Amino acid sequence: MSIEVLNESGETDVNEEMLVDVASFALRAMDVHPDTDLTITCVDTPTMADLHMRWMDLPGPTDVMSFPMDELTPGSGRPDAPAPGPAMLGDIILCPEYDRKQADAAGHPLGHEMALLTVHGCLHLLGYDHATPADEREMFALQNEILADWYDDLDARGITYQPKPEGKHAFPSAADRAELDGIVEKRGE
Repeated sequence: MSIEVLNESGETDVNEEMLVDVASFALRAMDVHPDTDLTITCVDTPTMADLHMRWMDLPGPTDVMSFPMDELTPGSGRPDAPAPGPAMLGDIILCPEYDRKQADAAGHPLGHEMALLTVHGCLHLLGYDHATPADEREMFALQNEILADWYDDLDARGITYQPKPEGKHAFPSAADRAELDGIVEKRGE
């Protein structure tokens, strides 16, 4: 996999190696072709607010946005379709300054928050969404499973980017994330 990380945010606490590692793990867990390309870009708060308004028609910054590129399932999943090959999966946009506020409110490190959001962004690029309650449960369960498995894989490889956090916001349900968003808003952050 070719995963490029661009840090245009001005934040110095972004661990680019960790973002590549978690994205690679998530895509392998989802059986994405190994020659697939992905870009992760970290932006500042004004840039994220602009993207959020331009693409979602929602004011203010957000934590993560995903912009898919190529369809990875040619033939709409038909059994006689050729196996999907390499593709440009798309772009994940993260806002470390905003993500730090969420991490602080959740009580875990920025690295964990960005890992969680990277997995979330990968799932969006693969067509997962949380528009309905059933889709939301499926996507958040898969996100948390991949993230927990990634920490186990890191442990097996003897790698530590940050400690595996505990608590309800570490591997959250959609309701936990909504609660966290409320905490961040209440703080005026």
